[in-house]
Amino acid sequence: MYYFAYGSNMNWEQMQRRCPSSRFFCVARLPDYRFAIARHSQLRQCGTANILPQTGLEVWGIVYDVSDQDVITLDSYEDGYRREKVLVFQRGDGHHPIEVLIYIAEKEDNAPLANAEYKRLIVEGAKHWNVPDSYRLVLEEIKVVTG
Repeated sequence: MYYFAYGSNMNWEQMQRRCPSSRFFCVARLPDYRFAIARHSQLRQCGTANILPQTGLEVWGIVYDVSDQDVITLDSYEDGYRREKVLVFQRGDGHHPIEVLIYIAEKEDNAPLANAEYKRLIVEGAKHWNVPDSYRLVLEEIKVVTG
């Protein structure tokens, strides 16, 4: 099953730990959504990534091929998220969509900031897979809890 990671699961080391079956498939973009830290994770005790519909914007992420058993494992990490299927486009291809599983949560108006470790996982994943520089810069602007 194809899974689109746009948050900390872009980090290859974390993804391999969580889902040993996972195999990199491609870097892809999800049109008409925007990235936001708009979810309070009970598991991480900080704000975490979510995507929100917004015409004209896009979210970049990583498509992994993941076993059905590892998707069940992913469910245990994605507290408060629901599975959906969406269409993404592989980098450089705007004509052949790929159906993927994605985790989306309801937007929370007062979600806390991310912590530095969570941001590090996202940014390092984006660098590792070489997502477009313009999008990586967006991720580097994630505000974190200080102190």
